[in-house]
Amino acid sequence: MRPISENLNCGLQSSIDMSSFFKKRVATFEHGIHPDYHKETGSLPIQRLPFAPKLYVPLSQHVGKPAIAIVRVGQEVLRGEVIAKADGMFSLPIHAPATGIVEAILPVPSDSGAMEMAIIIRVYQADGQEIRVRNPQNLDGLTGVALAMIMQQIGVAGKGGAVFPTHAKLIPPNGCVIDTLIVNGSECEPFLTCDHRIMVERAQHIMTGIDFARRVCGAPRAIIGVEDNKPDAIAALTAALPGDGSVTVKVVETKYPQGAAETLTYTLLGREVPVGKRSSSIGVVMNNVMTMAYVGKLLPLGEGMTERVVTVAGPAVDRPGNYIVPLGTPLHFLLDSVGAKSRAKEVILGGPMMGIAIASLDTPVTKGVCGVLAFGKKDDTEQRTYPCIHCGKCVKACPKKLNPTQMGMLAAKREYELMADQFFLAECFECGCCSYVCPSHIPLVQQFRVAKSFLKDRKTAA
Repeated sequence: MRPISENLNCGLQSSIDMSSFFKKRVATFEHGIHPDYHKETGSLPIQRLPFAPKLYVPLSQHVGKPAIAIVRVGQEVLRGEVIAKADGMFSLPIHAPATGIVEAILPVPSDSGAMEMAIIIRVYQADGQEIRVRNPQNLDGLTGVALAMIMQQIGVAGKGGAVFPTHAKLIPPNGCVIDTLIVNGSECEPFLTCDHRIMVERAQHIMTGIDFARRVCGAPRAIIGVEDNKPDAIAALTAALPGDGSVTVKVVETKYPQGAAETLTYTLLGREVPVGKRSSSIGVVMNNVMTMAYVGKLLPLGEGMTERVVTVAGPAVDRPGNYIVPLGTPLHFLLDSVGAKSRAKEVILGGPMMGIAIASLDTPVTKGVCGVLAFGKKDDTEQRTYPCIHCGKCVKACPKKLNPTQMGMLAAKREYELMADQFFLAECFECGCCSYVCPSHIPLVQQFRVAKSFLKDRKTAA
């Protein structure tokens, strides 16, 4: 095989030869699917999106308690300034994404469809919008909880979809010893390539973030899992690896949902997370590559998270790509900037398999938005659903080895308790493989979401 720099023109030293990776058996898991990936934006460099005239900055952009606003209407705020403080350990502060004036604090649409409180900032359009407020600290020698508390101040949440506060995720529960930090670079969802570009363009930030993460969780090693359809990312990461061998890159098969936490853990380590347990119970903590990149970039500077890289793609987008987007940017402005606003009839946040179709283009970009996909007018003919023919395709596809056929029939009869008690409904992470392969077009994953929501509401009311 020719050196990677000749094959991909990625600017790396010609001595880096990828043949050693692909001669080995590529790691994978059982079941799963191979959808059409549409990864064309993976070859496009990251660009910066302009600042919208107004930013709608939600107080809740992470799992846990929403932040508490500490600014008032009419107050001038500087880019990088804390405008909402964390409400406890499982919360994160919010930093001003732009310099401007606080115009209002009121509810705005969210990706869930509910209205959530947000700080509305009228942006100074003539301002250079450099980061104006930082809080650098001495990080030398800090480990564990002490380093995690400083990490909390920069406001980074997981970029892989779960949006769990990064500092809290890295602290091992009592009694758990972490031996491996897994860094998820799979990005198996169709259309999404923001992680891909981060690995290519910001590999050194990823390595710095991994070092901080290992110091918090105590893991002696880290493994970066990358699908084999990203050779330029593999090359960039390999060139940036520390010389002590504590961090390695492992190539995994391109297959959906390779990037699911439990799936990738099994692929890389051969370990299964026990039912009802977390990965920390088997000595593992996992973080997304973009999460590590932002920790590595922001923590040494004491700089809060004010923006993120987002894949903007889909048939209705004139200028698809990966864009640096200020947090709080409304979707109507983003779509207008890439030439998609007039043609977008359906907009999905995230990927097409697990993403959410949004109801309002006033919904803002938040810390957990990895993709914005715009699709044009659908066929007016509704896709008809047929009875289950017991073909078993959903069973063969399910990465958790559940029985979607039986669960679907129980869901149709609203036997939700039976689904949970005997068919492990809680183990379903709603990847959508079952719905994707079903020849009868049964909306299985939607049925499972309804069942989970029903059981959750009943438990809350009890």
